[in-house]
Amino acid sequence: MMNFGPIAALLVAVMALPAQAQDRDGRPKPRPENLGAVAAAPDAVAPALAPPEATAPDAPRQKIAPPEGPTRGPETNLPLPRFVSLSTDRGNVRRGPSLSHRIDWVFLRRDMPLQVTAEYGHWRRVTDREGVGGWMHYAMLSGVRTVIVDAEVLPLRAKPQESATVVAQVEAGVVARLGDCEPDWCELSAGGYKGWAPKSLLWGVAPDETRD
Repeated sequence: MMNFGPIAALLVAVMALPAQAQDRDGRPKPRPENLGAVAAAPDAVAPALAPPEATAPDAPRQKIAPPEGPTRGPETNLPLPRFVSLSTDRGNVRRGPSLSHRIDWVFLRRDMPLQVTAEYGHWRRVTDREGVGGWMHYAMLSGVRTVIVDAEVLPLRAKPQESATVVAQVEAGVVARLGDCEPDWCELSAGGYKGWAPKSLLWGVAPDETRD
């Protein structure tokens, strides 16, 4: 990793409130120690987005298996699975596609990426980075694309090349806006900085996906 001096080495503390999860009775879940941050290179600083969380009140966490192969949603005719993002600060995740079903999860981080795996009427079955989730009303979801950083410290580079200049460093768990994607690299925006990162170190974009 390139050395930008003592100022660039500082990781800026997250200025937004951490994405603490709650159960359906409003009990807070302990926050993780790593909240995520962005460090500028070489001598500027930037606030960062906090990592997303979900909650499970009483039921054990159950992973939802994605479809075996690409298909089309019966309601939208859009590809399944596909990535979206949370459009609200609080999103209830239910056991089934109706308001009569119990709330199992509450997502509390606007813009966090989610994967849609099924459709039924106005409802979408979604999963998070850990493969857990349930049914959400489509009004809580957005087509704006974001990703979660999966690397401990991810350099954002000026060009989609390992030898390119590092413009910022992003911690694990940061949510970044997704821009153009080449076969192996994607352009991200986080904390006021923009740069390229390897696609393999991101969650929220398909391995074979390209964007321009």
